[in-house]
Amino acid sequence: MTVAHPKLILLAVCLVALMSTAGVAMPYPILAPIFVDAPADGFNHFAGLPPKLLLGLALAANPLGILLGSTFIGALSDRLGRRRVLLSTLTLTLAGYLLTAWALDLRCYLLFVFARFLTGVTEGNVAVARAIVADLHPQLDRTRSFATLNAVLYMGWLVGPMIGGFTLPLGEPVPFLIGAFTLLPCLAILLWVLPETGEAKGLQGMSMLAAVREQHAFRLLRQDKLLAALFWMQLTFALGVNAFYEFYPLWLVEYAGLGSSGIAWVTAGLCLIMALTSTLVGKLGLGADPLRRARQQAVLVGSSLLLLALLPAVPGVGLLVVIGLPLSIYNAVLPSWCAERFSAYGQGSVMGLLSTIFCISNVLIAVFGSLLTLVDTRLTIALGGCMCLLAVVMLNRLLRASAVAGRA
Repeated sequence: MTVAHPKLILLAVCLVALMSTAGVAMPYPILAPIFVDAPADGFNHFAGLPPKLLLGLALAANPLGILLGSTFIGALSDRLGRRRVLLSTLTLTLAGYLLTAWALDLRCYLLFVFARFLTGVTEGNVAVARAIVADLHPQLDRTRSFATLNAVLYMGWLVGPMIGGFTLPLGEPVPFLIGAFTLLPCLAILLWVLPETGEAKGLQGMSMLAAVREQHAFRLLRQDKLLAALFWMQLTFALGVNAFYEFYPLWLVEYAGLGSSGIAWVTAGLCLIMALTSTLVGKLGLGADPLRRARQQAVLVGSSLLLLALLPAVPGVGLLVVIGLPLSIYNAVLPSWCAERFSAYGQGSVMGLLSTIFCISNVLIAVFGSLLTLVDTRLTIALGGCMCLLAVVMLNRLLRASAVAGRA
């Protein structure tokens, strides 16, 4: 589908992604201090449970919601239209942030977890943004467009934690209120700039619930064995990456003695590395053989996480930031390959499946990783490294399967 002004559309999507991701990222540097490094009360010692376990459940609630939303939001945009779905989900996300702030003001743990879950359901719309970028091909080079979008997403992860970390002393609800207000300009930009980029099919006589049931991402796994192999490989890799994402703030609290502002600075360094690397990838491209390039980066990520689990605070913080380099390259090349290889299934569906994989891993590692942290947080980081290296083995099989499918 050809659209007018594709570069302007890409710019609009990137601006929306920047502001919305900043809102998503704000809680990450503040949850560990709220639960582990704050005076004991009925919130961070709810039902007499250990604060680390409560932290793990709170971490799991949001990606569990994203998991549910990702199974159908991206695919639903193939049917109802990218613009309509993105506007609706952003509006509901804004309401979710307000509910989260209210829960913190009330010091109600159950309401907080519930609000994080509901917010997560609508945050599955990252798949829609990626689908819009995929729609712009061949007018815009797909790999470079994905790299540009990734760079902006990383900038959101840079800005969000900085705001969250530095505004936490003003009150625990404040970062979430700011997250809500950042979505207002997102909605204005979408209404003003974004046309429909996909080929919306409409409900065709179906109810919305029936369309959701039909359009869930898992249906693709029954249709393509190569895509099923990709699912298990990417799930394994994402388990390793999320062990890092979810628990490095706790590692920084326990082993580097940092608070919310210190975590924000380290997160900013990590995201800056990722944003700069993605920008460079966008300018230079990645060349041929993207799966082999992904394999190289997965080896570097897995090895770095194992090393991080062994290092003391100062060199560990340095390595933590540098890990962003191979991560950003991997995250640029794999979605681009998937968008090209599986385009026949609908870009919203394919990007939704990738988001679903990430969220499944997020939920699993938040729960099991938090149990490991009761023994030692470094065990969770080491588990992440092992999972990434296991994904390398699975990626070798995927390379062989892809070669056979290409010759068929």
